[in-house]
Amino acid sequence: MKGQLSYKRIYDKATPEDGARILVDRLWPRGIKKEEAKLTAWRKEITPSAELRKAYHHKDISYEQFAAAYRMEIEQNKAWPAFVHAVAERLQSGPVTLLTAAKDVAHSHIPVLMTELAET
Repeated sequence: MKGQLSYKRIYDKATPEDGARILVDRLWPRGIKKEEAKLTAWRKEITPSAELRKAYHHKDISYEQFAAAYRMEIEQNKAWPAFVHAVAERLQSGPVTLLTAAKDVAHSHIPVLMTELAET
């Protein structure tokens, strides 16, 4: 593998080191213009379902429950294999940065996504 997979907030400045920039949020981030985002792709179909996201944000479930449920959604998501393939292909030519608007990235869907990509 040539490139490195990383993540950051979409509100952080885009840099050449980002390589391919893939937004992995279901909703478009507030205050960001599409031109400013410098996106390679927006893959909202591999993000947590609206129901799961709302349950977590309303504190109806813990982070551990959210992460476990999101893993199950990934396993059943028909778009997952194509996403994995697209990321792997992009990594052949350089870095890939997954982007999110989440304030607390460590307790968002990003760690689950990174783990699942690493294990695939």
